[in-house]
Amino acid sequence: MKFAIALFAAPHAPSSRRALRFAQAALDGGHEIVRLFFYQDGVHSASSNVVSAQDELDLPAEWRAFVQDQQLDAVVCIAAALRRGVLNEEETQRYNRSAANLEAPWELSGLGQLHEAAQTADRLVCFGGP
Repeated sequence: MKFAIALFAAPHAPSSRRALRFAQAALDGGHEIVRLFFYQDGVHSASSNVVSAQDELDLPAEWRAFVQDQQLDAVVCIAAALRRGVLNEEETQRYNRSAANLEAPWELSGLGQLHEAAQTADRLVCFGGP
């Protein structure tokens, strides 16, 4: 089965961890992930500036390692990211900001990527959100 996964919750929210574990289990079960889409507060999971407490799971680091190890298509909504100060180098220059905090393997793109993933996948699974 092909899954598209959308994460709406911040890294410290329980649904962020559930999303990661679901994605890992899906691949372990022989399924495919066509795209991971980070939206709303979920964009913080892609920020390289999130620092987790020493006694907590570092979900942004786990997401990054998972995406890199599995060579997944991981998209961060550009509108949600800009609104929350999550910028790649290009957007840092465009908006004259001092530092970028979004690096590979993440890609900034629009909601069209979520729509396309939903059309390509057998199932769209969403975690977090209102």
